[in-house]
Amino acid sequence: MVINTNLSAQNAATLLMRSQSNLNTSLERLSSGSKITSPADDSAGLAVSMKLDAQMARITGATNNVNNAVSFSQTQDGYIQQVNSAFSRMSELSVLAQDVTKTTSDRALYQQEFQALGSYINNVSTKDFNGVSLFDGNTLKVTTDSDANTFSMVGINLANNTYATAAADDITSISGALKALTDVKAAISQLASDRANIGSNEESLSYYGNQLSTLTNNLSAANIQITDVDVATESTNYAKENILVQTGTAMLAQANSLPQSVLKLLS
Repeated sequence: MVINTNLSAQNAATLLMRSQSNLNTSLERLSSGSKITSPADDSAGLAVSMKLDAQMARITGATNNVNNAVSFSQTQDGYIQQVNSAFSRMSELSVLAQDVTKTTSDRALYQQEFQALGSYINNVSTKDFNGVSLFDGNTLKVTTDSDANTFSMVGINLANNTYATAAADDITSISGALKALTDVKAAISQLASDRANIGSNEESLSYYGNQLSTLTNNLSAANIQITDVDVATESTNYAKENILVQTGTAMLAQANSLPQSVLKLLS
């Protein structure tokens, strides 16, 4: 039996420190909800998680871009519906102006309304969405994923010759009304094609938005497996380490008391 070196106490202290460290780690995981509280816990898992977090952040940005593009298209369609109503009325006025029982004064009144509707259409062609022109005809490239790939959103040009010609017609004469009717019918046909393009844009953007939403969910699920703590399992570990700390403390006290038996040899 020795006094200077108490191997039993040293071993008990080492095991107690290990159990205390494990208990602290378990407590940190339960309180934070994360199973990686330090890079040492899972260095490879942490690296993967960081890349997944960055990718999900980029996807969030792409989702915002797609949603804004959908709003842009919906705004376009709202204006296009009103322009369609205006052209429909202009076509009706073009036919009314061809009535042989109408006088020049009557046609002049029709022309006033026709001209007002044409001015409205010209005004709509200058509208914008957050400073971006709605109807300048430019193709807009919308970011659709985390790698900055894009979807080309077909532009609509309300200032093109088909629309401008119809809006500028004069129906104060029968011959003018005949020409106006032809021009307005062409404009309505062009408008139908343009509105179909808007619908196609919205549909495609909707698919991209759904794809991004699904990808976000899948990446989140993968990241959860790496970082989120399993509370049930960790609670069990915590209870185990807590018991080991308590028993280790008791055993250390017992080991420290062993040298006292030497006193019996000296008495």
